[in-house]
Amino acid sequence: MAIERVVSGMRPTGGLHLGHYNGVLKNWVSLQHESECLFFVADWHALTTHYDDPQIIEQNVWDMVIDWLAAGIDPALATIFVQSKVPEHAELHTLLSMITPLGWLERVPTYKDQQEKLSSKDLSTYGFLGYPLLQSADILIYKATQVPVGEDQVPHIEFTREVARRFNHLYGKEPGFEERAEEAIKKLGSKRGQLYRELRNAYQEEGDEQALEAAQSLIEEQQNLSLGDKERLLGFLEGGGKMILLEPEYKLTPASKMVGLDGQKMSKSYNNTISLREAPEAIDKKIRTMPTDPARIRRNDPGDPKNCPVWQIHQVYSDEKTQEWVQNGCKGAEIGCIECKQPVIDSIQKELKPMQEKANFYLESPDLVKSVVAEGCEKARKLARDTMREVRESMGINFS
Repeated sequence: MAIERVVSGMRPTGGLHLGHYNGVLKNWVSLQHESECLFFVADWHALTTHYDDPQIIEQNVWDMVIDWLAAGIDPALATIFVQSKVPEHAELHTLLSMITPLGWLERVPTYKDQQEKLSSKDLSTYGFLGYPLLQSADILIYKATQVPVGEDQVPHIEFTREVARRFNHLYGKEPGFEERAEEAIKKLGSKRGQLYRELRNAYQEEGDEQALEAAQSLIEEQQNLSLGDKERLLGFLEGGGKMILLEPEYKLTPASKMVGLDGQKMSKSYNNTISLREAPEAIDKKIRTMPTDPARIRRNDPGDPKNCPVWQIHQVYSDEKTQEWVQNGCKGAEIGCIECKQPVIDSIQKELKPMQEKANFYLESPDLVKSVVAEGCEKARKLARDTMREVRESMGINFS
């Protein structure tokens, strides 16, 4: 089976909080052990909504990268880079904008949602309308096979697939494509060539998805084939032309159960966060002053954990035995709210302590952080250049 390539990015909002860690970073740390991963700081995306306040972006970039490293993103396993340091993203975005219908952008669900949520800003800009296409370029330029997203982002991946499909339809019909594909089959050798034909027939005549996967793996395993031949065979397999841009699949991220200190979604805009670098005494104070079940006015009033934001944090940070203790103690008025909050305080502080030690190390080693990002940018740019060479060639603008 061909290796999966995962691409994901985050806007630089500065230091991260427990919502980011439980909602995104834990998943990234896991994925880097399973697949080839590229994680990028989406600084151009930050400008789509914060174009009037750009001076905050640079510091936010470094703060966020430090938190990624502290949380366990390993530069030896994953490529960490900054979007604006790979200008090919902008080039692909420009070229894709030539073929993308305006209506496709206007119907992206988050377009109107974000305009309503951020009504205090003037978002009637070309950059804001086009940000889903920039997001598509971010993904397509690396030929990502998987993009980890929450359910609200699935339409963005479907949009990206449509853009890739349209591009391949318009520009994947190279002259003599079928003859070139037949020549590439011969390079597989007689046995593998025969197997490829059988699998292609099984997929095209019967829609056999397993045959499609087996043929894709067969192609990817061939060391003697050029990238162009591999793409011709992949395109021929599915009955189209040369596959220049790969259609990515979305990989649903497990929903984060992490709530903010007030029971709403944890967000800086709600001022209800615990940051990954929060001091232990600040964590203690924030949790201790969290609201609890309003029915528990006095210590001996019985309560119900499902009406209490602290219980939702217990579900993330406490084991079954502690959760049972909370349920029984709260409903039977056997424990007080402060007593109930202590295990949460202890668990969060225990989880954050090693991260904070690593963050301090990176804060004291800014050159190391910059070299990690520089190396990541170089790796990412090499992949991006390869894709852009093919894109330019297919669009007829690779002349010198």
